[in-house]
Amino acid sequence: MAKRDFLTVTDFSSQEIQDSLLLAQDLKAEHKNGALRQVLKGKVLALIFHKPSLRTRVSFESGMYRLGGSVLYMTDKEIGMGSREAISDVGNVISRYVDGVMIRTFAHKWVEDLAANSQIPIINGLTDDYHPCQIMADLLTVQENFNTVENKHVVFIGDGNNVAKSWMNAARRLPFQLTLTCPEGYEPDAGFMAEVKRDAGDRVRIVNDPMEAAKGADVLYTDVWASMGQESETAARKKIFQPYQLNSTLLGQANKDCLVLHCLPAHRGEEITDDVIDGPNSRVFDQAENRMHAQNALLVSLMGSGS
Repeated sequence: MAKRDFLTVTDFSSQEIQDSLLLAQDLKAEHKNGALRQVLKGKVLALIFHKPSLRTRVSFESGMYRLGGSVLYMTDKEIGMGSREAISDVGNVISRYVDGVMIRTFAHKWVEDLAANSQIPIINGLTDDYHPCQIMADLLTVQENFNTVENKHVVFIGDGNNVAKSWMNAARRLPFQLTLTCPEGYEPDAGFMAEVKRDAGDRVRIVNDPMEAAKGADVLYTDVWASMGQESETAARKKIFQPYQLNSTLLGQANKDCLVLHCLPAHRGEEITDDVIDGPNSRVFDQAENRMHAQNALLVSLMGSGS
């Protein structure tokens, strides 16, 4: 079969997303029972990190080992992608050594160029524009708690960043309601929003008032106010985003069984308060665990013998 990449959520059809989530649930159950299938025995996954991460590295490494495979960890010092060596050359060379690549980097175009010049699956572990693996874990968490994401109301609170955009891409494929609440001027760009509206219509909306946005929410989701690479904006963003803190008052606007999610790392006391992240509505650490299970499903489907 032709190789498949996973660069954005929209690389998968609605059915493929659902199939991947069902596979993730099966793999998670196998893992809990100590009988995870060894379907990637003899396979090697290269991990390329330009941005460090606890969850991305450990979840991919642990998952690959548990599925019977092995990993190679590399930073830009070893590769010099785009500087010491052309991205096209990196893709063509690394395709001859390993069976798949997970890359976590800055520019999304680098990931696209790597995929275009590779003969093996490329998985986007995060770029400045998208974080699709995180959203697969998020969808798995929602599905575990509600049995479905269909017709649920997800509210993303904060910057219209890579996670917010990936949630919007998910809404282009799956029938749920998505509200992004953020300060004016921090929404995703107009071109991207036009694509989202074309596919999702009125199911996706932007509301600047967080209290209004949170009404009737099934999921309240937040992320850091200043992402990696935006450190110089931290002080200004703290002031601008303060009204968008996920606290008990905001949670009180949502449905009683509302899930609280955060992709981590969390800046406690800033975008989310201790009582909320540690409270009964929080599924933040289940969500973090589900990174491994959701990614295992991707690895099996993209790198397994039947792929």
